[in-house]
Amino acid sequence: MRKKFLLISALILALNTSLIADGYQHPAPIHLDRDGERWAQRTLKRMSLEEKIGQMFMIRVLTEFMNVENPDYVKLRGQIERFHLGSVLLTVPVDGPMLLRSEPYEEAMLANSLQRASKYPLIVAADFERGLSMRLNGVTVFPHAMAFGAAGKTNLAGEFGRIVAEESRAVGVEWNFFPVADVNSNPANPIINTRSFGEDPAQVSALVSAYIAGARQAGMLTTVKHFPGHGDTSTDSHLGLAAVNRTREQIEQVDLPPFHAAITAGVDSIMTAHISVPALEPNPNKVATTSSAIITGLLRKEMGFKGIVATDAMEMGALTRLYPEGGSAASGHAAVDAVRAGNDILLLPSDLEGAYNGLLRAVRSGEISEKRIDESVLKILRAKAMTGLNKARLVDLQTMSTVVARPESAVVAQKVAESSVTLVRENGHVLPLKIPQNHRTSGAAPAYGSVERPDSGLLCVIFTDDVRMENGRQLEHALRARVPDVKVLMVDPRIAVGMAAEVDRAVAAATKVIAAIYIIPTAGKAVKKNGTDAANSVALAGTPSAVLQSLLEKAHDKTVVVAFGSPYIAADYPQIENYVCAYSHVTVSELAVVRALFAEIPIQGHLPVTIPGFAYRGTGIQRPAQ
Repeated sequence: MRKKFLLISALILALNTSLIADGYQHPAPIHLDRDGERWAQRTLKRMSLEEKIGQMFMIRVLTEFMNVENPDYVKLRGQIERFHLGSVLLTVPVDGPMLLRSEPYEEAMLANSLQRASKYPLIVAADFERGLSMRLNGVTVFPHAMAFGAAGKTNLAGEFGRIVAEESRAVGVEWNFFPVADVNSNPANPIINTRSFGEDPAQVSALVSAYIAGARQAGMLTTVKHFPGHGDTSTDSHLGLAAVNRTREQIEQVDLPPFHAAITAGVDSIMTAHISVPALEPNPNKVATTSSAIITGLLRKEMGFKGIVATDAMEMGALTRLYPEGGSAASGHAAVDAVRAGNDILLLPSDLEGAYNGLLRAVRSGEISEKRIDESVLKILRAKAMTGLNKARLVDLQTMSTVVARPESAVVAQKVAESSVTLVRENGHVLPLKIPQNHRTSGAAPAYGSVERPDSGLLCVIFTDDVRMENGRQLEHALRARVPDVKVLMVDPRIAVGMAAEVDRAVAAATKVIAAIYIIPTAGKAVKKNGTDAANSVALAGTPSAVLQSLLEKAHDKTVVVAFGSPYIAADYPQIENYVCAYSHVTVSELAVVRALFAEIPIQGHLPVTIPGFAYRGTGIQRPAQ
C-alpha cells in the first residue's frame, strides 16, 4: 500500500511539474525570487557543456504559419534541439523593401510551438523599437523614438514601455531589444537617426530610464543599445565599419550618460556595437563587440554592469569584414573573440554550426574556461526565471484579445504622435490649411467621398522610397476626408523622371502644396546623393531630390514640407519656408500631422536635435487649435 501511495504521489508530482513547465504564463514585474535563483543554479549544474554553449546563441525565426512538416519548420526545430539554443529572435519575411507583417496569433502559436520543442525554456526576443507594429498587424502603433524626444514627456515613454511589454508578453515575447540609448549627435547618421530619442544626453537618459521602468514593471526584459554609443557615426554598420572619433572625455560626456542611467534603472541587458572607437580600443582589428577593454574593462568594471551583454547581429558587415577567411572558420573565430571580450549572448551568427563548434572547441582546449561559460549561462537562466519561464512557458491564445490593441493603448500612441508634431519654420501664408466651407459639418471633418467637390487647389506630393510601400496611404485618406478633391501625386526613385513634368504642372495650378517626405533609417539601404553611391539611408535619392528642388524653386512660398522621418532632410533644402516634423512614417503620425495642419489640435513639439544651418535643438513654433 505504501509503495502504491508513493507511486501515486510521484505521478501527481510529475503531473504538477509538467503543468508548471507547460502551463500558461502570467507576467509579473521583472524580479528574481529565491525559487528562480534555485532553479537557475540547479539547471546550470545538470547541463552538459554542449547545452551550456547552446544557451549563448540566438538565431532568427521568421514569424509565419508553418505546418509541422514544413521543411523550414523541421530545420528550425532541428537547430533548437541539436544546438541546445537558449533564445530566438522573432522577425518577419521581407519582399524587396516591404516587411510582410504577421498576425499576433501566428506569433504566439509559433512561440508556443518552439517552447514545446525545447528541452529548456527559450527566451523569445524581438526588435519592437516602435512596438509590435514593426513586425505584426493588428497591434498598437507607436511612432519612432525621436517623436518621444519631440513630445518631451517622460511619462509617455513609461506608458510606451508598459504597453509594449503587455502586448509582447501576450504574444509570447519576453525580451525587447529596446530602448536605443544612442545620442544622435551626427546629423549624417544613416542608421540611428530617428531611432534615437535625440541629441541631448540628459533627455535621452530620462526617456531611456522611463521606458525601462514601464517595461520591466509589466514583465518585459529590456536592452539598451548600441554600447558604447552609435550616435556619432556616418556609416551604416550593416554595410561597413563605422567609427566614433571622439576623445575619451567626449564619449563620457555625450555617449555614456544614457547607459549609466539605464544601469541605474535596472536594465537587463546591453547590446554592443560593431563600431571602431579608437579612444577606447586602439586595436584597428577590434570593434566594441570584440574588445575586452570596452566590455569587460569599461562596461563591467568601471560602470558596474552585472547583467547580460549581447552582441549586435554577428552577420553584419562591420564585423564579418574583420574575418576575411569567411565561412564556418570565421564564424567560430568571431564567436570566440566575442565571448573572450565579455559577451554573454551571440546574436545571429553568419554560420551557426561554425560559431557553435568554434566556441565549443575553445572551451575544450582550455582557451576559454568552462567557468567563464557558466557565468554567462547563469545570467541567461536567471533572466528566464525573472520572466517566469521557469514556471510556465506558454501563452494563452484565448486571453490575447483582451490585451493586444486595447483602445486605451491607441489613445496613448495617438497622444505621443500629436504631442510630437513640430513646426520648425512658418511664413504665415500657408498654415493652417482650411477645410472648404461647404464641407464643414458641425466643426468636424467632412465624410470621406462627399458628393460636393469644390476646387480647393490643394496639392500633396508624396516622396517615398517605393510607391509599393504603405507610406502616404493614411495621409492621403485623412486629407481626402477634409478636402475631397485634393490632388495627390507619389514620387519614388523608379518613376521620378517620368513624374517631373506632371509635378511641375500640378504645382503651377495649386494654391497650396504639401510636400511629404518619407525618409526612414533602414538597415543596409544605399542611395545616390549628388550623383555618387553612398550608404546613406536618410537622404532623398538623386532624381526625387531634383523634383523637390524644382518644386521649391517654383513654389517655396506656398509649400509646407513635412518630414515623416528624418528631420535632417531640411538641411539639403534651405529655401524651405514652412517646415513640419513628424519623425515617423506610421499611421498615427500621418493622422497627427493632418490634424495639426488643419489646426484641429495644437502644435506643441520641439526639435530634439539640431538641423545644421536650419534650426537648433529646442526650436518649435507653438500654435493653438482653432
